[in-house]
Amino acid sequence: MTDDQTPAPDHHDADAERAEAFDADAALEAALTEVASLKEQMLRVAAEAENVKRRAERESNDARAYAIQKFARDLLGVADNLERALQHAPRDSEDASVKNLTVGLDMTNKALQEAFERNQLKRVSPERGERFDPHLHQAMMEQPAEDVAPGSVLQVLQSGYELFGRLVRPAMVVVSPKAAAPAPAPAETNPYAQNAADPAGGAFDTKA
Repeated sequence: MTDDQTPAPDHHDADAERAEAFDADAALEAALTEVASLKEQMLRVAAEAENVKRRAERESNDARAYAIQKFARDLLGVADNLERALQHAPRDSEDASVKNLTVGLDMTNKALQEAFERNQLKRVSPERGERFDPHLHQAMMEQPAEDVAPGSVLQVLQSGYELFGRLVRPAMVVVSPKAAAPAPAPAETNPYAQNAADPAGGAFDTKA
């Protein structure tokens, strides 16, 4: 076969191969883009589900707290009366009936506080020397004291309570006075300032 009889290359086959390769690359790129989009959607859905879960838990806690808040407030008066009775209970009495009464008051108070704890109603009763917290405590009076730092609790007059981390009633306390602010330092004497007795400055010695 002569050169003139050699068949010409088929350009249609080459174009078809290039088109197929281009289509494959485009399909791969489209697939990767779709995967990235689906992943982003999945992350958004997961985040939204977590937000819904947290919101539902918060609303459930709020509903529960609202439902028992009034009942809890009514019981606080009972707890206060028990504490007052225990403070004045004659613990040194030799009378067996009086001792039994004191023990019964202690047991009743303990059982009541445990019931409060189980329902997330926690007592706020700071110790002596604890820092005064205006978010939890209410200062009823101030009293000087040398054994605690200024602005500290000295005595609890009435315990406070928190319900699900929210303050139902602040603890009424006696506090030590805060330290007074230091007095400003006296201004330095200006030798060139005018004397009140000599506003014109005539007393200034001008002799050489």
